[in-house]
Amino acid sequence: MLDEARIGPVYLRQPRIADMVVDALFHTKKVLQQCTIHAFAVMPNHVHWLATPKVPLSQLMRTVKSFTARKANLMLGLTGTSFWQDESYDHVVRDSASVERVRRYIEQNPVRAGLVVEAEEYRWSSAGGLTKGQAAGHRPAPL
Repeated sequence: MLDEARIGPVYLRQPRIADMVVDALFHTKKVLQQCTIHAFAVMPNHVHWLATPKVPLSQLMRTVKSFTARKANLMLGLTGTSFWQDESYDHVVRDSASVERVRRYIEQNPVRAGLVVEAEEYRWSSAGGLTKGQAAGHRPAPL
């Protein structure tokens, strides 16, 4: 249901908001050096992100969620509104085969949701960022 964007706000469907979230993910990697990014997909109402944290996961999530929430609410003219859910779903990926499986799952999300025919067409994902989608000019780290 989440992938089909039938529930919850779909603010991330707006290109400027989705671009800002992608930029924030890469800011945590390049500038703050808090993680390595392996894959991502900014969907209309949620984000999939495969990363190796270099700081405690709670710190990494707090950094990204607080920055993007403030910026998105400012861009949208919203006040007193929660942008993200309080909780996040996370789990440990233990080996390279699992990393590849999760990467494929994440990058195929826009296809499963009917947003594009090929993963590479989706601008706000690591699949799109590696090809013509050019997700805000960023590239995820290789395995």
